[in-house]
Order: sequence, then C-alpha cells, then structure tokens
Amino acid sequence: MPAQRIPLFPLDLVLFPEMPLPLHIFEPRSKEMISECLRDRKPFGVVRVRPVESRADADQIEDVGCTAEIMDVLHTYPDGRMDVLTLGRQRFAVVSTSEERAFLQGEVESLDDEKEPEAPTDLRKSALELHTEVLLLTAAEVTRPDPESNLLSFQLIAPLPVDLEFKQRFLAMRSERERLETLLEYYTRVLPKLKMLAFGRKKSGATGWVN
Repeated sequence: MPAQRIPLFPLDLVLFPEMPLPLHIFEPRSKEMISECLRDRKPFGVVRVRPVESRADADQIEDVGCTAEIMDVLHTYPDGRMDVLTLGRQRFAVVSTSEERAFLQGEVESLDDEKEPEAPTDLRKSALELHTEVLLLTAAEVTRPDPESNLLSFQLIAPLPVDLEFKQRFLAMRSERERLETLLEYYTRVLPKLKMLAFGRKKSGATGWVN
C-alpha cells in the first residue's frame, strides 16, 4: 500500500491488530478527530508516545503503530465528550508527521509480515498451552484466542501486562514465527516465578504478575 495520510492518536499504550480498545474522548482536538473519522467512516492510527528519556521533544512518537476502527459510540455527553469502542486493524510504519490540523496527522505505510512458511503447529500449540497456564496461575480471565489465526501471537500478548517497550518491539516484528518464539521465551522465563508466587498465595492470599 502506498503511503497515505491518516489522523494519529498518541497514547501511552500499544495497540495490536484484533485488540479492542475503549476510549474516552474529551480533548477538543480528539473530539474533532473522532467526529471526522465517524463522519467519513475512516480509521485513525494509534501510536505510542515514547518515554521521556528516549525522546527529544514532548511530541515524539514511535515509528510503528496500528490503525483503529471505530466499532461503536457507547455514550455521548452534552459537552461533546464521547465513549467509543475501537478495534485494532492494520499495523503501519510512520513515514512523516504533520501538525497542520488541531490533531496530529501522519503519512503511513502498511506494515505486513514478511512472506514465510506458516508457523509450525507444535509451536502454536506450545504457545497456547503455556499462555493458558500463565493466565491460570495469575487467576486472570482465560482468553480464547483463535488457534488458526495468522495473528495468533497478537491475540496472546494483548492481555499480558508486560512492559510497553516489550510490546512495542513485538508490534514491529514482521514474522509470526519470531513473535511466537518470543512469547515462548517469555512464558518459560516467568512460569517458574509464577508457580512460586502461587505457592506463596496459599499462605498470604496475595496475587500479582511478574515481568
């Protein structure tokens, strides 16, 4: 896909394809952006704001983001604020940005996976099994990802409370095999710690995640 201009919404989060994202829209520039997207039935791009220590100015954003499609307007307020439900769609690379409008805009190019053989069945199966084990050990809600999806890795990482730097690197990976292998490494590293925490919770009643 050639570069195209889309509205950009800098946030302190990483959006993945197929991930739902509820938003409370309250700033004037954000209300203008969302209203335009609703009117023209077009998506906007969600990009993570870089940490203070790794950016030169307050407006610097990451180079890779994900488009968000507005699925529903959950509530509108008398002052124009909105609660909307969006869904992650297509990853993109930011080519350039523009501040001509009240809200940030960017020239972006779609970011697809490189052509490669499908991830082996045993790799997908192992990732699914360890993912479920991790969620059970933390008493978190067990999600039901689609084992046949080409974006299985994104469905697996979305509910994990890993740090945003990890998620940003993950979003930029262009290989499903690499993403699944990265998740397996993560699961293998944290599972022993989670099992120790689970043992300790029998006495203390504490809960928690580890990174």
